[in-house]
Amino acid sequence: MTKHMIEDMEIETSSGNVFADLGLPDAEKLKIKSGLVIEITRAVRRLGLTQEEAGRRMGISQPKVSGMMRGDFTNLSEHKLMECLNRLGYDIEIKVCPAAEPIGHLKLAIA
Repeated sequence: MTKHMIEDMEIETSSGNVFADLGLPDAEKLKIKSGLVIEITRAVRRLGLTQEEAGRRMGISQPKVSGMMRGDFTNLSEHKLMECLNRLGYDIEIKVCPAAEPIGHLKLAIA
């Protein structure tokens, strides 16, 4: 994050990961999971599914669908979220390549 002043106010520019900016542990993982949840929410709305219908289709309970659509996805793994997207008609590709830095990073690209 970078800081600068505008009209006597200190402004911080985001790093691109709000979870990292907030200092949360596992920030990269949270960013990936939130991106998957956003896409699941879009798919459920696009398909016109009720939470009950979405839950049946994704293989999770309606309360978990409700929680997920309200931003509570801590009880769902990345693998389960990807499985939900598969069940909603999405293909998922995982690309692994050497990193330019000594430690690589996770990246989510939604087409």
